[in-house]
Amino acid sequence: MRIILSGYGKMGKALEKVALARGHQVIAIIDQPEDWDKIGEDKFKDSVVLEFSVPSAAVDNIRHCFDRKVPVVTGTTGWNEKLDMVKKWTEEEQQSIFFASNYSIGVNLMMELARVLSGLLNMTPSYEITLEETHHIHKLDSPSGTAIKLAETIIAGLMTKTRWVNQPATHPEELAIISHREDEIPGIHSIICESAADKLIIRHEAKDRSGFATGAVMAAEWLKGKTGFFEMKDMLALDQLNVP
Repeated sequence: MRIILSGYGKMGKALEKVALARGHQVIAIIDQPEDWDKIGEDKFKDSVVLEFSVPSAAVDNIRHCFDRKVPVVTGTTGWNEKLDMVKKWTEEEQQSIFFASNYSIGVNLMMELARVLSGLLNMTPSYEITLEETHHIHKLDSPSGTAIKLAETIIAGLMTKTRWVNQPATHPEELAIISHREDEIPGIHSIICESAADKLIIRHEAKDRSGFATGAVMAAEWLKGKTGFFEMKDMLALDQLNVP
């Protein structure tokens, strides 16, 4: 598979390492807006772009991919307000995009646990639920895209919560997301359920960026030949799990 990297920071370098180890070619690197015009159009043919840049550049980079009819796998977060617009482009133009706030297989299993947990908590209202996330000091968005996705998953299934806030909750219907930015931590996400009697914690801790990179390259492999807007639940077929 021919891969073009959009964004060549620490994550971009991790993607390159995993892609090469899996037998793929990295044929070009885009790290500045002007780099799009420096790459010959022939390089985009039969290629896929792995887009892991910064929130301010993500949508423009996706547009560049769509203009060239090249599939794109993006893991940049912090641009959710434009997600519906990108989905509209995808449908109207018959484009191919895979988007996830987190490409870790473990995190996406955690998402499914969050979905099941929210239903169980409706039957055990004595528990208060909160989310915590910790990332490196270079992360630009807060809360993390993964924390937002976890919160949305819980709110969809939990009758007592209607919105998330990025601070301690001040109203019963709020789901608190507490964010920390420390050192070079790749990512820690926790779902905390606490009652007067006990505390339940579901926690995912990334050891390094390799898990995210492997998931993203797997997504690129899976995306080949497909048209549409896809997420990790599609690749992992989570909707088909026989979980009530």
